[in-house]
Amino acid sequence: MDTISYADFAKLDIRVGKIIDVVRHENADKLYIVQIEVGETKLQTVTSLVPYYTEEQLLGKQVVVLCNLAKAKMRGETSECMLLCAETDDESESVLLTPERLMATGVKIV
Repeated sequence: MDTISYADFAKLDIRVGKIIDVVRHENADKLYIVQIEVGETKLQTVTSLVPYYTEEQLLGKQVVVLCNLAKAKMRGETSECMLLCAETDDESESVLLTPERLMATGVKIV
């Protein structure tokens, strides 16, 4: 396992978010386009959670979000952040990381 310095870790802006909208991507079987409230900010991500969660299971869910990931285009849609998950090596399971208790959106993960 590679290690990083604390200074590198401190560059990551990881926060509590709440999923406020979820739609299936029109041109991808395994992708959702997800809107996430992170404090006063709304971010969009494109995520491959279709095999693991229904839209109803995701909507309203508190999640852990990497907010300062460089923007990328995925199948024509902009992805501005990343939902953090625990995933098995064979990708048979993927589970969203969530706060243990209800927290305000935008709270920083340290």
